[in-house]
Amino acid sequence: MNEFNEYFKSAFTVDNVIFGFDEGDLKVLLIKRGEEPYQGKWALPGYFVYPNEDLDAAAKRVLEELTGLRNVYLEQVKTFGTVNRHPFGRVITVAYFSLIKISHYTIQPSSIARKAKWHSIAEVDGLAFDHDEILEACFNRLKWSVRSRPVGFELLPPKFTLTELQHLYEAILETDLDKRNFRKKILSMDLLIDLDETQEGVAHRPARLYRFDPKRYEQFLAEGFNFELKEGKKKEPLKKKQTKEEVASSN
Repeated sequence: MNEFNEYFKSAFTVDNVIFGFDEGDLKVLLIKRGEEPYQGKWALPGYFVYPNEDLDAAAKRVLEELTGLRNVYLEQVKTFGTVNRHPFGRVITVAYFSLIKISHYTIQPSSIARKAKWHSIAEVDGLAFDHDEILEACFNRLKWSVRSRPVGFELLPPKFTLTELQHLYEAILETDLDKRNFRKKILSMDLLIDLDETQEGVAHRPARLYRFDPKRYEQFLAEGFNFELKEGKKKEPLKKKQTKEEVASSN
């Protein structure tokens, strides 16, 4: 047995990338760490897996312990195992991601999470560990998903406009979509039900309201589809804030 001792000196963690859509903006849930390493830094909700615990069970437990979120469907995305990714030793992490309606959940930080807060994807940078890389991998998975299966059900309110749905796709794909082509494509799929209602209490001309057809939605989830659209100009990412050291070096 001694010849295998070196193979049993690695630890495992799980990291959760939780996406939400709110006020036309794609967001991710982050925690402010309350312990070392990286105490006080923003990070993904993640922690160690118990020796007698399955990975999927650990992901759900850790998410609930750090943020209060429960009954969230988590999809495994990728394993990250760079040798020096954790200051305390060899730690391999498994990343999960999910899409949720922000308004349906109440965030309650606890355990090592000093705070838990939604952050705009465009403004996230400089996370603890290699969490920027993990977030990017999960974001890329989301971009792939939006082209091959419907995702709006998890992110939009029960009743929504075509403009709101288009803004969701644009936020995920980080590009502008042609309005006419988008509407023609989405309506041709018979994925939406026209509610014969319009918005109320808006300053502009009220838009028609739609909801997803549950049967068609489930069918597309099972079979997939090809949602390729002619894309417009890519949205420019927000400029990262310079640190004091970077400002000083540029002067």
